[in-house]
Amino acid sequence: MKNQKNILIAFILNLTFAVIEIAGGILTGSIAIASDAVHDLGDSLSIGVSYIFERKSRRNPDDKYTYGYARYSVLGGGVTLLVLFLGSIVVIYRAIMRFFHPEIIDYSGMMVFAVIGLLVNLLAAIVTSHGKTVGQRAVNLHMLEDVLGWAVVLIGAVVMRFTDWAFLDPAMSIAVAVFILINAIKGMKEILDIFLERTPNGINVDEIKRRLCEIDGVDSAHHIHVRSLDGNVNYATMHIVHSGAAAEIKRLVREELSEHGILHATLELEEVGEVCDEFCCRLPKAEHACRHHHHH
Repeated sequence: MKNQKNILIAFILNLTFAVIEIAGGILTGSIAIASDAVHDLGDSLSIGVSYIFERKSRRNPDDKYTYGYARYSVLGGGVTLLVLFLGSIVVIYRAIMRFFHPEIIDYSGMMVFAVIGLLVNLLAAIVTSHGKTVGQRAVNLHMLEDVLGWAVVLIGAVVMRFTDWAFLDPAMSIAVAVFILINAIKGMKEILDIFLERTPNGINVDEIKRRLCEIDGVDSAHHIHVRSLDGNVNYATMHIVHSGAAAEIKRLVREELSEHGILHATLELEEVGEVCDEFCCRLPKAEHACRHHHHH
């Protein structure tokens, strides 16, 4: 529950700050701050969505969502990352335009805002840094982006105050935006993998098959499916052909699976010689059976 509350705190900090910022942009005439305010407003909205989804993801399974609601957290992460992704592209575009049309800015006012911005977002980043789920990590990336963004504004304002390197502002903005873009893309890939039911990272199905075959009384294992619900919890289903005591076999198989990070497994047990009617079992491949190498 703590992480969820942290997202709420981040949301409130961000929203309050976006409002202060809009005023700041108008006062200092800095388009950097004004546009950042709009960006922050978008940020806080996406964090709000994340918060709602994160809360929903805590619900227990019911008749409508028999697998539970965990993926809402993943979806919330997707929304957050999408906003970051689009935001970064806009920032890069605007920064490039800025190279061609530098603007006059009140640097001292900009510094004051940058300091406030840095502190507020640093607080939010620390608050959200312990997130475990994909959604929570996305919110943290967000906060980190804001911290870097403000650090850039601050350094830029200080340097530009004493030199006339106006190009520094857009150059540093681009650097931050590219960093965020790369991380957002990585996060998006992780989320897509979950929705496409890709075998979770660090799980090797062949290796699991091999280990299961070494259990006494297990003849073969097929139809192995491993999926992750939210990037943290792994589920598996499989058929085990056996010639031993069913209860004992189930216990041993579950034990082996938990060593591979699979804590929820649905096992279908078949006697040796029983015909498995599933389509893929009827394929003319006789290599389901374990090549038995029990050294007696």
